[in-house]
This record gives sequence, C-alpha cells and structure tokens, in this order.
Amino acid sequence: MPPLSWLRITAAAVLIGLPLAAHAQTPTHDAGLSVEARATLHVAPDTATLDARLWERTPAVARASAQSTDPKALAEARQRLEARTAEAIRTLEVKGVSSRAIQAGSLSVHPDYLPATNRDGDAEPRVRTQLERPITIHLDTLSRLPVVLDILTGAGVDALDGVTYDLADRDAAADQALQNAIDKARHKAQLMAQRLGISLGPVMRVAETTAPDVQPRTLAMRAEAAQAKGGSEYRAGEIEIDAGVAVTWAIADSDGDH
Repeated sequence: MPPLSWLRITAAAVLIGLPLAAHAQTPTHDAGLSVEARATLHVAPDTATLDARLWERTPAVARASAQSTDPKALAEARQRLEARTAEAIRTLEVKGVSSRAIQAGSLSVHPDYLPATNRDGDAEPRVRTQLERPITIHLDTLSRLPVVLDILTGAGVDALDGVTYDLADRDAAADQALQNAIDKARHKAQLMAQRLGISLGPVMRVAETTAPDVQPRTLAMRAEAAQAKGGSEYRAGEIEIDAGVAVTWAIADSDGDH
C-alpha cells in the first residue's frame, strides 16, 4: 500500500491540473477582421495668396572700383522704390482690396553682378546694387484674382512669383477626408464578411494610418487666353487631402453571442 503522503501529493496534482486542462480547451475570442482604407478628398480652393516683387537698381560700375555703394545713388534708388510700392498699395486699396489683406515686406539690398560685355572678356565685369520690396496679397474671393493681377501689372511690378491656393476652413476638409476613410473601411469589412459568411461584432481596434494634411497648392503664374471673352483665366485646380485608417472588428459567434 502506498504511503499516505504520496496519495495526498497525487490527489493535489490532479486537482490542480483540472482547471488548467479546462482552460486550454476554452475557445478564445480574439479573432477579428482587420482592414485598412485610404481616401482622397478633392476640394476646390476658396482663398488665394499672391506674391509680387518690386525692385530698383543703382547704376552699374566696374567691380574693381566698387569699393562701396554710392550713398547718393542708393538713396535715390530707395526713394524710387518706396514711391512705387506706396503707389501700388494705394491703387489696390482704391480698387477695393482691404488694407489688412496687403502685406508689404521689408526692404532687402544685395549686389547684382553683371558679366563682361563681350565674349573676349576684355571689358571688365560690373556690379550694381538691387533694392527690393515684396508685396503679398491675401484674397478670400478667387474671382478678384484677375483684377488684382491687372492692378499689379499696371503698377509696374517687376516679378509675379506665383499664387498659393488654400482653404479657408482646413479643419472641415480634413474631417471630411477622415470620415470618407472610415466609411471606406466599414464598406470593405462588410463586403469581406458577406463573402466569408461571417458576422461583424464590435470594433476592437482603430488607428489612423495617414493623418489628413491640407497642403496649399502653389502655382507659377500662367494666364490662358479665353477666346470667348477675350480676357484671361486663372485655373486654381483642386487641393487633394489624403486620410487613412486601420480598423479591426470582432467576429461575432454563430449563435449570436459577441
């Protein structure tokens, strides 16, 4: 007959092993259906920012003799530039552009080097000083863009650096792109579940894979002749906003329990 202590140990081992075996046979409910979806929203811009520049230059002199800029020539060039800039701003305001929508940048001064005047290099290269003022105009109505461009060209701006198209309400557009991505993910999951003969349970996990990012659309200036009206048309195009999500749904039990 086995010792009593051995019987007690054996019985304890059996009792401890029963719950472990039962737990190993219990089905898990971690199975799920995971999908990823990405949506692109195309939105017509409703605001524009126009960048232009005006500049004046001092008379060119030989580089060897250009030890310092002539103060008088520099002052005269600056006076001409400031007068032209002020006139352009006054004209914009008279034509209905709000003063708050006009930003005149600070004065910049830099040398402008000119090459030799002939191919043999006999003539000495020259240099002049260029003074420059940028002007930025913000428009909340795109229909005014051609009018503003006509004003600037009429005022004799030296460069039009392009137009940046944007959205007045970026957050609303980003929210819509994210909603579209979620709807697309749900549609994909429902389609897969239907084809597989399973039912979707509650959402287990959700993550944003591509955060909606509204990037303004910057275009170089380009005017296309409109034959019907005899004027110019400026095409803003569309702004694209991408959004992406990853969603996991639980798979419902066949007896209806989730």
